[in-house]
Amino acid sequence: MTNPLRPQGQNRSPLPPAQSSANGVPSPRPPQNQRGAPASHRAAAGAKPGDKQRDAFFDNAKYLAIVLVAVGHSWEPIKGDSRILEGLYTVVYSFHMPAFIIISGFFSRSFDMRADRLKRLITGVVVPYVVFETAYSLFKRYLDHSPGQEISLLDPWYLTWFLCALFVWRMTTPIWKLVRWPLPLALGIAMLASVSPEIGDDLDLQRVLQFLPYFVVGLCMKPEHFRLVRRRSMRIASVPVFAAALAVGWWAVPRMNTSWFYHRDAVQELAAPWWSGPVMVLALFGCSMLLTACFFSWVPGRRMWFTSLGAGTLYGYLLHGFLIKGADFAGWFDHAWLQRPLGEISVSVLAAAVVTVLCTAPVRRVFRFAMEPSMEWAFKRDAAEVARGREKNGKTTESGAREREKVSA
Repeated sequence: MTNPLRPQGQNRSPLPPAQSSANGVPSPRPPQNQRGAPASHRAAAGAKPGDKQRDAFFDNAKYLAIVLVAVGHSWEPIKGDSRILEGLYTVVYSFHMPAFIIISGFFSRSFDMRADRLKRLITGVVVPYVVFETAYSLFKRYLDHSPGQEISLLDPWYLTWFLCALFVWRMTTPIWKLVRWPLPLALGIAMLASVSPEIGDDLDLQRVLQFLPYFVVGLCMKPEHFRLVRRRSMRIASVPVFAAALAVGWWAVPRMNTSWFYHRDAVQELAAPWWSGPVMVLALFGCSMLLTACFFSWVPGRRMWFTSLGAGTLYGYLLHGFLIKGADFAGWFDHAWLQRPLGEISVSVLAAAVVTVLCTAPVRRVFRFAMEPSMEWAFKRDAAEVARGREKNGKTTESGAREREKVSA
């Protein structure tokens, strides 16, 4: 029977809008003042037709952050006894991953347990983790001649910890949106993790929990918060802040264990008093947030030559590790001239250039099978999607019939 109170035919309730495909990290959205703007206005702002749904600021920030990640990894084998390079390394490590994680949290605000979002989480995070964890393990076993290197999806090696973390953080997003004080709770969890060596290395949970507050910060942030740190006064203030950070980093080299910045060990494993774990979590969180805000203040908000590369930062992140570790296994970093200023600058420039290439569209097309597989065969079709397809086919058939009637008339 039909419901007499419900309109029939063309007045029936519309189906839910189709969801655009995405990888593990949702696409940045344009600022509020550009949404719905005419095409001419978007063109004047430098937006290309294919990128009109992305905000240039976030793509720029992701690209610059991933360049710092690659440069920091290239410094690790050559910093040796260089106090200056160790100080730079410390400063970069205090904010490059927090910045990337905050952006990931910001674009996870809409995540829920809806089927299409869970599907994107599986294809954009879980599958790449399985593929790259296996690839990295085999890479180390045969190139570093480490027969003891096992393929274990429970023990991430090198860079794949971030995919584990992103999966855990994304799955807990509904909880953080539900509780009243998410950031204090996340900080409390990180502080407890820092004094809990029993957590072990499974899924690199120590690092997952200690970096958790930055993801929660991203969940709590709003677009106006990013606009606030991008003011001219903030850019000016960031100059002495970074200068002071470099001075403190240089001073702290012989006095502080750099492992604190990795957030992968409990305080007992760093041979420090138990109370220093919670204190360092809070202190590093404050320093990282300050330097991250200064970093965001200098990120350009307009389209740049590298803006489109922001869509491929996860490719650059996962792929550059093979080159860094391959060069290390081959002994390329052992040359004495690389320990000198000119060699250190050359390595930095080369690392930045390599990760830039790895973020480009041709590289993404080659590795999309591993990073963004569609895997339609593995999932049930959503009922609303099937209904939308039928409705679209019906409208197409009806339109074709009308065109034929016009031609025959």
